Amino acid sequence: MKNIFFIFLITISFFKSVFADDEMWLPVILQQLNMSDYQSRGLKLTAEDIYSINNSSLKDAIVLFGGGCTAAVVSEEGLIITNHHCGYSQIQANSTVEKNYLKDGFWAANHNEELQAKGLTVTFLIRIENVTQQVLAGVTSDMNETQRGKKVDEAIKKIETEAIKNTHYIAKVKPFSYGNEYYLFVSEVFKDIRLVGAPPESIGKFGGEDDNWVWPRHNGDFCFFRIYANAENKPAEYSANNVPYKPKKSITISSKGIKKDDFTIVLGYPGRTSEYLTSYGIEMLSKYEDPSKTKIRELRLSIMDEYMKTSEKVYLRYASRYAGVANGWKKWLGENNGIKKYDVIGTKKQLEQRFIQWANENKNRKKTYGNLLNEFETTYKKLTPLNQAYNYYSEIITAIEIFKYVSGFSNLITKSYDKSISKEEINKITEQYKTDAKKFFANYNKSYDKKMFEALIKLYYEGPDKSVRPEVLEDINIKFNCNFKTYTEYVFENSFLTSEEKVLKFLNKYNHSKASKVLNDPLFSLSAKLNDNYYENILPSLQELNVKIDSLQRIYFRGLCEMQPEKKLYPDANLTMRVNFGKVDDYYPYDAVHYLYFTTLDGVMEKEDTSKKGFSVPEKLKILYKNKDYGKYGVNGIMPVCFIASNHTAGGNSGSPVLNGEGRLIGLNFDRSWEGTMSDVMYDSRICRNVVVDARYILFIIDKFAGANNLLNEMKITEN
Repeated sequence: MKNIFFIFLITISFFKSVFADDEMWLPVILQQLNMSDYQSRGLKLTAEDIYSINNSSLKDAIVLFGGGCTAAVVSEEGLIITNHHCGYSQIQANSTVEKNYLKDGFWAANHNEELQAKGLTVTFLIRIENVTQQVLAGVTSDMNETQRGKKVDEAIKKIETEAIKNTHYIAKVKPFSYGNEYYLFVSEVFKDIRLVGAPPESIGKFGGEDDNWVWPRHNGDFCFFRIYANAENKPAEYSANNVPYKPKKSITISSKGIKKDDFTIVLGYPGRTSEYLTSYGIEMLSKYEDPSKTKIRELRLSIMDEYMKTSEKVYLRYASRYAGVANGWKKWLGENNGIKKYDVIGTKKQLEQRFIQWANENKNRKKTYGNLLNEFETTYKKLTPLNQAYNYYSEIITAIEIFKYVSGFSNLITKSYDKSISKEEINKITEQYKTDAKKFFANYNKSYDKKMFEALIKLYYEGPDKSVRPEVLEDINIKFNCNFKTYTEYVFENSFLTSEEKVLKFLNKYNHSKASKVLNDPLFSLSAKLNDNYYENILPSLQELNVKIDSLQRIYFRGLCEMQPEKKLYPDANLTMRVNFGKVDDYYPYDAVHYLYFTTLDGVMEKEDTSKKGFSVPEKLKILYKNKDYGKYGVNGIMPVCFIASNHTAGGNSGSPVLNGEGRLIGLNFDRSWEGTMSDVMYDSRICRNVVVDARYILFIIDKFAGANNLLNEMKITEN
């Protein structure tokens, strides 16, 4: 009975006070809201137009692109549009020095010219269902977290299995509000996706990393892919026999343009927010987590940048990885600046003081919530050094390429010491290792990795709290007197795992007795000890404390709902479809600084600087600008490029369509303003802005720059 009461309580808090600027609604909830409030602000759609199970709706034109972006269906032939930076790795994968699509762009004139996007999937949402009562039916208040988790997992597995019985769909039940609610998501995954069109990165990524996460922006961050299906219009593996997918819904593109205060809708898959963290959680994030990760990534970027300048081939190899590393680095810097500038910790503490006072006003509340904040404080003190150790381990172990390769030899060692494994089986395993060696070393840059190794192992020793520093790093310090350059030379000189020739020579003569050579290899030994330290000394306690934090957050969220019944508390983003309402708006980030809500092609030309990476302008674009040849997309001799709005977005919203009140695409979401990147932990409508490439600029580039009339003819475009 208690569970049902709290579900009701949380639901009530969801549906009140809908004028807040930061909401991230699950689309299924719209049916229960008073949509007239939004309609008074400019929404012309009904809840059914946005989310419907029985009829086609906007949700049927929105896909999860890969594992962390959004895309929108914009034609009846399965054409989808997303950000250039979301399709970047696929553009890179299809590029060569001879056909450099990153540099020159790519536009398929017909279906036969479209390029396979290997490994890429897109996921359509079929339906959402609140299954909270089913999941929590067997949960009682006297259960510990282990017992509760087991009961919840059993219920979830049953629900997921039954939901997709006799279908080709996939099902996932996800927790919301820290386990106070659960929703079932049934989806359809397509695996044959092909690259259709992309501008050169001098347009799609104009401004490079310098402009990333900031406003004003001037890049055409878009590209096109196409979904293919079998003859029954269902998902299928890549095949020449597949045909373009026929969608349930496609979105019309509007070339009408935007003005200040226009109503905006964002539909997409925001990845992760933590709006309900306590001051202790924010303190760990801002004082330890963000600074540690930005320090490591800054060092990685400097080394990557140095090597990427050596040749076009090296640039192509590391371009996508560099962009990913830089994206996180700059985001965390901005997030931390925002946390400090807008006193997020102080704001959280004020809320916590109110919470404590409210809890102590009632005997039952005091019993449930009275000691909650003290438990948070105690738990975070234990968690902080372990979290720091995790960040150093995860960032560094993945940055040094050779680590992933050498750790793979663990399986060979295990098999070699297993007496039940025959010599013939060992021979089969070693043959696979030979193949793997040829693949790995074909693209391995030893000089680059060696420099990365030296810099990061040194940082690994200097960075984390001594209480969680891996013992093997202390041994290195003793044996090599903290001279990591000498240590690096020793490792790469004495390891046989850094050379294809040496690895193949070893494998050609391999038998069970040779396993000790791998164990004693200095590179394998270091990798194994770092992994063992993490999995044996860090991870168990880290998981235990995170489970504790989650259980405290569940109670805290429930308490916040009780304390503020007049205020809606939407659930944090967790890579599920959300709809968010906002408006086109400028903002004032600093004293005497006023940012307008739009940018133009004039700004592209003003920023051109061939001496700076990312600021070159294609010659054809300069000619179009000089002649003011904007076609029907320009306005009074000006070509709009980007605009900003007040929608609350997060990572994963990249590629989300930005729609007007009629549900027509007016732009494509691709970033957030630098001053508002702390919106993942606290949204502030004064300075949090999502950055959008204007639909008119997209159409202009397709038409006037690329001459891809086949795409213009395929899409539904209106001037209204």
